[in-house]
Amino acid sequence: MTRPLNIVVLTGAGISAESGIATFRAADGLWEAHRIEEVATPEGFARDPVLVHRFYNARRAAAMAAQPNAAHVALARLEAGGPHRLLIVTQNVDDLHERAGSRNVIHMHGALNGALCHACGERWPAPPVMRHDAPCPACGRPATRPDIVWFGEIPYRMDEIWDALAEADLFVSIGTSGQVYPAAAFAQTAARAGARTLELNLDPSALSHEFDEARHGPATQLVPDWVAGLMG
Repeated sequence: MTRPLNIVVLTGAGISAESGIATFRAADGLWEAHRIEEVATPEGFARDPVLVHRFYNARRAAAMAAQPNAAHVALARLEAGGPHRLLIVTQNVDDLHERAGSRNVIHMHGALNGALCHACGERWPAPPVMRHDAPCPACGRPATRPDIVWFGEIPYRMDEIWDALAEADLFVSIGTSGQVYPAAAFAQTAARAGARTLELNLDPSALSHEFDEARHGPATQLVPDWVAGLMG
């Protein structure tokens, strides 16, 4: 019988793209027709919170309308089917992993279905439409923002992620370029701790050479095939 493995999976925009959620494109400095500085930085929020909320309200609606695809479902099946222990670390802010059935998920960049008070730090479930002047349920101040990690902010639960990478037997990167730190260091960190590393991506990433193995193609084909092979 196969020895149970500690598996850490990093997922990025590529795994949700086949569910119809637009991927981040940085080459022209635009994100769905907005400059990154306008909608994905604390400074942008301070300048124009109405615009930022309008942007994330639209993204929230799109995420709610999307459905998990075969890649999300395969990862949930791997977690539920044993004997391996699976942690999903996602850069995505949608909840498609959870809706597919995954339970052990870390949203390192936050989530669209969360709200955050930038005055007192209180968190609560986000309504479908958020307003910049909505009062915080804890302190009452009109300081509501999306619970999203913006550029210049520290990703969530990093201590847990580093610990998991140090204990991993297998690290798998799915649908991400892996070029932005700290995620860019995950493969090397896991490898130094003794893990095997695998890239599953539509095209070779800039860091493909750092992986023990790389497979390229649509996530909805690659991920179910990999899971089926792992589960025997």
